[in-house]
Amino acid sequence: MGKKKQPKFQKGDTVVITMYGTVGKITDVKFMDESFVYEVNHSQGLYLENTLQSVEEYEGELVSDSEHIDIEYKFTFGDLVQVDGYERDYFKILGFRTEIWRYKEDAWEDIVYELSRIADGEWLEAHEEEITLIADAERAESIMSKLGLIGDQQKPSKVADSLKKNGQKTEPISNVQEGDKKEFIDGLLDLYNDYQMLYEWFGDEDYFHVMKIALLKMKKTVDDTAGDEKLKN
Repeated sequence: MGKKKQPKFQKGDTVVITMYGTVGKITDVKFMDESFVYEVNHSQGLYLENTLQSVEEYEGELVSDSEHIDIEYKFTFGDLVQVDGYERDYFKILGFRTEIWRYKEDAWEDIVYELSRIADGEWLEAHEEEITLIADAERAESIMSKLGLIGDQQKPSKVADSLKKNGQKTEPISNVQEGDKKEFIDGLLDLYNDYQMLYEWFGDEDYFHVMKIALLKMKKTVDDTAGDEKLKN
C-alpha cells in the first residue's frame, strides 16, 4: 500500500493566494475529490493547493488586505487656537477627523479640525497647517479667564457705555473705540510685565502663555489702529 498523500499546508501556515498576491493564514484543510483544498482567513471559498504558495517561497508582489496607518494629531479637544485668516479671533477645538486619500501613484492623509469661535460659538473647519496653538486644553479656561477672551468681542466699549448713560446716540464701535485703544494697550503691557515677573520667579508655563497672548493682542490692536489711520487718510 502506498504512502497516504499529505497536505502541503497545515492550519496556521502563512500563504500567498497567487492569483491575487494577497497574504493569509490557512484556517482549515479539507480533502475533496482526491485533492486537498484550503480555507484561508475563514473565507467561504476554498483554494486548490496549486493556487497557494508559501510566503517564504513567493517571489511576486504582495498586496496587503489591510493598511495600518499611524496618525499623530498636533491638537486635541479643548485646545485654544488661532486660525490663518482669522487673526482677531480665538477658537476651541471641538473635534477632528482624518481623510485618507489613495490614488494609483499618490497617497496622503489630511487632518481636519472642527472649531468653535470663542466670541460667538461660530463653527469653522480648518486644516492642521492653518492652526496655531495658543494654549492646551488644561490651560485654556484659565488663560481665557485671565485675559477676558470669553465674550470679549461682545462687550461694549467704555466710551459707548458712557454715551448710552448720557442718552446720546451711539456710533459704530469702530468709531468710538479710538479713545480706549491706548488704555487697552497700556493694560495689556501691564499684564505682560506682571506675568513676565511671575514666569521668571516660578517658571509656570501658564504665565508664559498669558504673556504670549498679551503680545498678540497688543500687536493686533496696533495693526488695527494703523489700518484705520490709513483709511482716514
